[in-house]
Amino acid sequence: MRIRERLGFDADRQRQVTRAMQLSLVGLFFIGVDRGELGIVVNAAIALGITYLPAVLERDYHIPMDAGLTLWITTAVFLHALGTVGVPGGGDSFYASVWWWDHVTHLLSASIVAAVGYTTARAIDLHTEAVHLPSRFMFVFILLFVLAFGVLWEVIEFLIGVAATVLGMQAVLTQYGLEDTMLDLVFDTAGGVVVAVWGTAHLSDVVGAVAAQFDGARQ
Repeated sequence: MRIRERLGFDADRQRQVTRAMQLSLVGLFFIGVDRGELGIVVNAAIALGITYLPAVLERDYHIPMDAGLTLWITTAVFLHALGTVGVPGGGDSFYASVWWWDHVTHLLSASIVAAVGYTTARAIDLHTEAVHLPSRFMFVFILLFVLAFGVLWEVIEFLIGVAATVLGMQAVLTQYGLEDTMLDLVFDTAGGVVVAVWGTAHLSDVVGAVAAQFDGARQ
């Protein structure tokens, strides 16, 4: 039995929570506008756009995105955007004032990246007989995929920070030093492990749909 079933957290309730977070992201966007903080505006806008991605995938590509998957994605981007704001009226963002906030958001975001990597690799495995990916290899692949993406993300954060300093602009993403970067990669790895151990069982329908899209493209 899944955790949400044990808690009585049904699909309707998951959709309600997702809608609440989407409305909150709209509020965060206008908070950023009111404060004149580009980082909040950009992060809230991108997060809001990502929350609608599951609906687009289901409508246009017939990829099943149930309420649980949608809530998973929405929670990850919502917490990231909320972390750039913090308590209304406060001086610091949650990223700066709450020591564990960055760790939680990295773990969640990394789990989404791991799910995308796993889904794509498994779909290719099902799509063609020329590729065979044993289950043990998939575990290693997910971890390497997440770490590679995590390193790329840290490089992007660093470059954005440098560019913002040179141009005299507000940084959209912030890097807090080498120790923070290493911790980010540790929690990225933890997110990959979560998907490698428990998440793959919940992605079989999505894998089948993506493989079907590959088959249709080949025809």
